[in-house]
Amino acid sequence: MRFQLKQFGSEAVVYDSESGDTHYLPPLALALLQIYREHPRPSQDDIVRSLTERSLFDSGLPPKTQVDETLNGLRRIGLVSPK
Repeated sequence: MRFQLKQFGSEAVVYDSESGDTHYLPPLALALLQIYREHPRPSQDDIVRSLTERSLFDSGLPPKTQVDETLNGLRRIGLVSPK
């Protein structure tokens, strides 16, 4: 298994055994990863709705922007498959 996830409440760290890197996942990133594990191709509207219900967005940026940025980060490290 390439990725080892250790969850601490609403946050987690992920160890990538291939690269040796460790990545911190804040609550929004962890929740988004969990959504993708449960539903491999969710719509952006479903993602925003689910994360809004959990009150995981910062007030500084629009929710869709936060989802896009977080999702790009998860893709960059290989936790979520590219589009």
